[in-house]
Amino acid sequence: MNGKKRSIARMVLALVCTGIMFGAGAQNNRSARIEWHSMQQADAARIGNRIYFVDFYTDWCGYCKKMDRETFSDPTVAAIMNKYYYPVKFNAESRGEVTWNGKTYRAGQNGRSKVHEFAYATLGPRMGFPTFALFRSDGTLLQSVPGFYSAKDFVVILWYFASGDCDKYPFDRYQQIFDREIRPQMEKALGTAK
Repeated sequence: MNGKKRSIARMVLALVCTGIMFGAGAQNNRSARIEWHSMQQADAARIGNRIYFVDFYTDWCGYCKKMDRETFSDPTVAAIMNKYYYPVKFNAESRGEVTWNGKTYRAGQNGRSKVHEFAYATLGPRMGFPTFALFRSDGTLLQSVPGFYSAKDFVVILWYFASGDCDKYPFDRYQQIFDREIRPQMEKALGTAK
């Protein structure tokens, strides 16, 4: 092969390898997506021993959008959510009716014209966004978690409830031992252990 043909062959090989890497990256990004559901789907779902995770957001909430971009796109967050939770997105200012756990909730019936009754009933009058509500499989509220979290911090919160460690440790202690004692168990359960 002359020099020109070798250069062309190297370029083709480089393009093929780049395509393979981008293709693999695209596949990893797809697997890192959370499979979100609606409240209607959640009310009809039978989820076994998983936990309902409801993301209460609003269209105007900057930190809600930041959670979507930075935290919910994280592969570990997505893996935990898809395996151990039933993830639901709910616009706290939506206009439709929703039924949850045998009760129907309507928009703006609580004195705060824009806030949906379901958000108000779940989060109370001092709500902020984003707030995440965790419900047991029977539909009863387990915990609400307000605020923005980085992916690193959110993994700890998600695993705390998904693993049942919330029944074993106070959360501040759990945060202290997570990387050293808990993370290896989590990675093994998720199939991401190195």
